[in-house]
Amino acid sequence: MLKFPAVALLALSLSVSAADLSIALGGDVTSMDPHFHNLTPNNNIGAHVFDTLVMKEPGGRIKPGLAESWRAVDDTTWEFKLRKGVRFHDGSIFTAADVVFSLDRIPLVPNSPSPFTTYTKQVSEKIVVDPWTIRLKSAAPYPQMPNDMSTVLIVSARAAAGATTDDFNAGKATIGTGPFRFVRWQKGDRIELARNDAYWGPPAPWDKVTFRIITSDPTRVASLLAGEVRAIENVPTNDLARLGGRKDLGIYRTVSVRLMYLHMDTARDRTPFATDKAGKPLEKNPLRDLRVRRAMSKAINRQALVERVMEGAAVATGQLMPEKFFGYVSALRPEPYDAEGARKLLAEAGYPDGFGLTLHAPNNRYVNDEQIAQAIAQMLSRVGIATKVDAMPSAVYFTRGSKQEFSFMLVGWGAETMEASSPLKALLATFNTARGMGAANRGRYSNARLDAVLDQALATVDDAKRERLLQQATEIGIGDLGILPLYHQHNLWAARRGITYEARADERTFAHEFRPQ
Repeated sequence: MLKFPAVALLALSLSVSAADLSIALGGDVTSMDPHFHNLTPNNNIGAHVFDTLVMKEPGGRIKPGLAESWRAVDDTTWEFKLRKGVRFHDGSIFTAADVVFSLDRIPLVPNSPSPFTTYTKQVSEKIVVDPWTIRLKSAAPYPQMPNDMSTVLIVSARAAAGATTDDFNAGKATIGTGPFRFVRWQKGDRIELARNDAYWGPPAPWDKVTFRIITSDPTRVASLLAGEVRAIENVPTNDLARLGGRKDLGIYRTVSVRLMYLHMDTARDRTPFATDKAGKPLEKNPLRDLRVRRAMSKAINRQALVERVMEGAAVATGQLMPEKFFGYVSALRPEPYDAEGARKLLAEAGYPDGFGLTLHAPNNRYVNDEQIAQAIAQMLSRVGIATKVDAMPSAVYFTRGSKQEFSFMLVGWGAETMEASSPLKALLATFNTARGMGAANRGRYSNARLDAVLDQALATVDDAKRERLLQQATEIGIGDLGILPLYHQHNLWAARRGITYEARADERTFAHEFRPQ
C-alpha cells in the first residue's frame, strides 16, 4: 500500500475541498423561473444558470454578455451581435430565436409578484436579421435598451417552450448558457449547482456550488465560523466588529444601489390599516394627504436608524440613488428629524391626536428588516401615529403586498440598471401593465408631471440631458413623497481565509466571482 506523508495528505484534502464552494444566502429564493419574480435572491441564482445579453461589472459598468457588441442603427433601433458557438446546458446552440422567445415569454408568466415587464415593454418589435444578429425596436428613442437587456435572463426556446414556473422549479426547464448547471433546489434549504465545463466565458473556479438558504443571522454566522459554509452574504451588522477582527476571515463591503424605503397607499379613498386611536377604521385615507406623508417623513430619524439599528453599515438618504450613481441629485438631502414639525403638520391635516396605522414588513429579506420596522413604528408613535408592526416571511409578504393588501410597507429596491430610471419606472411611475410601468408601485402613487418627465428622459439619447431629466423626475416624486426614502445599505460579505470576493453594488453573490487565493 502506498503511503503519503501527513503534509501531503493535508494538501490533497485541501485541493479536493477547494473545488467545492458553499455559500450561505440571507434572502429566501422564491422561484427558479428567471422571469417569474423580479427579486434579487431569485435574480442572483438565475444569473448562475442563465446569461443576459449585456452583463454588469461589480461597480455597475455594462460589458458584453451573450451579445458581443451592440449599436444604435437609428433613433428607435438597437442591433445586438450575438456570440457564435454558445451552447445551452443540453448541448443546443444559442441563437437569436432564444432571445425573441425570452422577451416574448416575460409578459406571459402568470401570477408574477413583481414582473420584468418594466424592462421589456419598451421593445415594440423584434427583428431577427440572422441567427446571431437581432434588432430591437422601440416606439420612441430609447437609449436604455442595452442597460435594460442586462436584466433579462435568456432561456432556451426549445427547453422552455410550454414550460410553467413549476417546470423551472423542478429543473425540467432550468437549462441556460450560464457558468453553472442547475442540479437541485430544495425549497427553503439549498440550491445545488455544478460547473458548466462548456461555458463560453472564463471557467468558474468551483466544481460544485451549494447555496444554503439561512435567513437567520446568528445561524448564518455560526455556519461560517463552524466551517459549514465558506462564505456568507448579508453579514449581520452587529457582528461586523467581531468578524472583522478575526484573522481567519475576510470582510468585503461597498455601498449598495438598494434603496430601503416606505411605500404608502396613496390611491384608495379608504385604506385597510388606518384607524382611529380606538382601532376603528378611518372613513378617509390619511396617507393621501401630503401633509401627513411629510409629517411621517419628519418623524423618522434616519441617522438613528443608520447608527443604532444598522450600526453604521448604511447611508441615510433623501432620494433614489446613492452618491456618484447616474441620476443622483446633490441638492436632495435626507429629511431632518423634526418631531415637533411632524405634530404640527398632523394637526394641520386634521389629525391633532394622530391616528392608528400598521406597518407591514418582511422578517427575512433585508438586513435588520424587522428591527428597522420596529424602530420606525416607535418613531411614528411618538408623534401620535400609533403604529403596529406586522412582520412575516418574504414569500408571504410580497404576494400579499402585490395584491395591495397593505396600507404601509417597508420595502427595498435594488436598481438593476444602476441608475435612477430603475426605481422611477418601477416605484413611482403610474401603474400601467400595458406600458410596463409602476411594476412594483404597490402604493399606486401617480403623478402626471413625473410620468411626463420620465417619458422624456427615457427617450433622450444625450446622457447629460437624460440625467438632468431623471434628476427632475426624482425631485418631483420625492417632493411629493410618493415614497419615503430611508437609507442605502452597505452590501457585506464574509469569507473564510483563502477566498476573496470583489464587493458588488448590486448585491449579487456570484459564486464564479469568489476566488481561491
